[in-house]
Amino acid sequence: MTALTMIEAGAPYGIAAGPDGALWFTLVHEGRVGRLVPGGDPVIHQLDPADGQPTVIAPGPDGAMWFTEGKGDRVCRITADGQVTSYAAASPYGITAGPDGAMWFAEMRPGRIGRIGDDGALTEFAVPVEGGMPAFVTSGPDGALWFTINQGDAIGRVSPAGQVTVHPLPTVGAAPVGITLGPDDALWFVEIGAGQVGRIDVSGRITEFPLPDRAARPHAIITGPDDALWFTEWGTGRLGRITPSGTIDEHPIPWPPQENDTTAPRNPEPHGLTVGPDGAIWVALEAGALARIS
Repeated sequence: MTALTMIEAGAPYGIAAGPDGALWFTLVHEGRVGRLVPGGDPVIHQLDPADGQPTVIAPGPDGAMWFTEGKGDRVCRITADGQVTSYAAASPYGITAGPDGAMWFAEMRPGRIGRIGDDGALTEFAVPVEGGMPAFVTSGPDGALWFTINQGDAIGRVSPAGQVTVHPLPTVGAAPVGITLGPDDALWFVEIGAGQVGRIDVSGRITEFPLPDRAARPHAIITGPDDALWFTEWGTGRLGRITPSGTIDEHPIPWPPQENDTTAPRNPEPHGLTVGPDGAIWVALEAGALARIS
């Protein structure tokens, strides 16, 4: 069952569950961050400046939420009451809490992986793929950070000390985006360019699973409460699910038609997704809502 919470304040893009029992989400075009306790009304925090395009958001080890502003060249920290602290970074996108208590993020244009320690110090590590554009980043089961290299058609690994390893994908034009740690201690990722889901274990062995619709444009991926992988299909407005053994099924996300609208249903544009504090899957829909899947 799918339930929509309409967000009148803007276009939800990234979403994550916070340690405060709330869902936090970015409004990419409006320069805002929202907070929603399931069953309640959203609280919206206006960023200043408002033109930074906040995208990916993640909980930090410090009880706050962290998000990236790719256009504004900032990594930001926001507290439960909306206080924001910003750190300069070059076109940041994906962000995650690392095993070392720091926040790790991808810098797309310069092709680097960045780290902000609890003292606010920034360290950067070059990704040795010219024009590779690292995108999402996640903690692996081996104490390292794993990330997608969108334009390099590869998966990267960086140790806490900064040693970078690159694993090329078998598929040319794969353009991987989202990545997450799976229930099987492998890294699972989605290929927005090739319409596939991929798996890489810590030895570097890669398996790819083609989607039924190769034009689905999969974007983000998480491990669900059912020990399967859930991912958004931005191009078709669906939510996908794949088991560790490779069985795939897809779920359309309904979108209410406008009054007197006789055209085809609008794509709700699913981007980020997370497991909410209520145990359901929540999806950020850029068309203007959060979807709860139960």
